[in-house]
Amino acid sequence: MKQIKIFGHRGSMGTMPENTLIGFRHALELGVDGIELDVQLTKDRELVVIHDETIDRTTDGTGYVKDYNLHELKQFSAGIKFSDLELFDEQVWGNERIPTLEEVLELITPYQIELNIELKTNVFAYDGIEEKVLTLVKKFGYEKKVVYSSFHLPSILKLKRIEPSAKIAWLVVYNLSHPFEYVKSLGLEGLHLYKDIVLQDVKYGQSVDEYSIRVWTVNDQKEIEQLLAMNTIETIMTDFPKDAIVLRNRS
Repeated sequence: MKQIKIFGHRGSMGTMPENTLIGFRHALELGVDGIELDVQLTKDRELVVIHDETIDRTTDGTGYVKDYNLHELKQFSAGIKFSDLELFDEQVWGNERIPTLEEVLELITPYQIELNIELKTNVFAYDGIEEKVLTLVKKFGYEKKVVYSSFHLPSILKLKRIEPSAKIAWLVVYNLSHPFEYVKSLGLEGLHLYKDIVLQDVKYGQSVDEYSIRVWTVNDQKEIEQLLAMNTIETIMTDFPKDAIVLRNRS
């Protein structure tokens, strides 16, 4: 039976500051199969890795990502707000900055792990973000290791039109009555499904060969074990990749 992959959600956000180089480095050291991250555009059209459209929750700054240029964003700490985490180190984490996608690709390229780039285009359109992401991934020769996802279907469909060989996956929070029909008609490589959909619907536990099912965000031990027992799942995304890897290797 094929081994289920473990992806670190925003790095290892249950234990490290999310979407940061220190968090991604930690996930790499744990031996994750892949990393999931979020990409947005700055005012000067640089690709940065951050989940929210604003910087308020994850940094000591305030305002929209799109209203800052990269140099301005780099003035804020992307680690200091995570003092509730057990491993918090004020001096080290305080110096952590919002990374560019280029910095992340430089970090992970030697490891050749898989990468899930989520385009955060469901609130702001970020004109041209699809082309910029594809160009940067190509620069690193990482095309075969990347799957692009978004809640905003037009964004990944546009990306697929620009680069037909790109793997795209739709982020879905509700049950699809006939998932394969969506996959087939939209040219999707996979579906990225909220965990409750998969855990509560028997059809996702049955044979699925036509597309990849990646499940997010699974942190509960029993739920991870349930999904590990389903041979239809390709990937589990979790905030606690260390724990998930231990459970997988034990199963």
